[in-house]
Amino acid sequence: MVVQAVESTSSIRNQVSAEEWEARVALAAGHRVLAHYGVNDLTYNHFSLRVPGEPDHFLVKPTDWMFAEVTASSLHKFDLDGNPVAPHEGKNCVGGALIIHGGMLKGRPDLDAVLHTHTPDVMGVSSHKFGLLPISQHSMRFYGEMKYHDFNGFEFDAAMTPRLIKDLDGGKYALLRNHGSLICGNSVGECVVNHHWLDMACKGQVAALAAGDGNYLVPDEAACDYAAQQFKDAGAFLNGSKDWAACLRLADRLDPSYKE
Repeated sequence: MVVQAVESTSSIRNQVSAEEWEARVALAAGHRVLAHYGVNDLTYNHFSLRVPGEPDHFLVKPTDWMFAEVTASSLHKFDLDGNPVAPHEGKNCVGGALIIHGGMLKGRPDLDAVLHTHTPDVMGVSSHKFGLLPISQHSMRFYGEMKYHDFNGFEFDAAMTPRLIKDLDGGKYALLRNHGSLICGNSVGECVVNHHWLDMACKGQVAALAAGDGNYLVPDEAACDYAAQQFKDAGAFLNGSKDWAACLRLADRLDPSYKE
């Protein structure tokens, strides 16, 4: 068996703006926290962030790195058409990183962060014909806001980006049928925290449905409407403000090398 170590990356802190470095550290922390909570599909999935002050540039991990390996310096920088931007030198951005991430950030200038994952429970619920049910407190976070995008093959073709943007319909959350999740927002923390809520909601749904049809409860519409409004009334809570600082502390406890 041949074991190949991931190539180390020296710090590029002095080659980027202070704002970009801060964004890189946050994005690296987001990868580490997500990995800790089970986003571990080998080198697949991506988490992208628009560069502060550079709206036509975004950061994303190297295509052959796992989430748990990402550091601030290892993140690659591209323009929205997938061309490398200094200090990154190398191949163009391709595949899902370009079609889903570069494409979404290009087509939705109101968004700054895009997270796409394939966790088992999210894949399971994305394949349920009725989608995400209002069956738990966690699922109420997305009541009336979840969008759906039908599977039409792997998201590698440029023609798929407009369909994805159309199906998201101005929203921030989507289940990609028979595929996974799409969580968008304006910060790393917003995406990490809302992904956690979605994954927990999907875990709860898979567990509840294991009881069999007719053996689980779904709150009535009035209760669901009220719970969803309670979330909206919480204001900044929806952007991850309550939990992101705790996530950063977790990242530091796990391995502070993400800041390098």
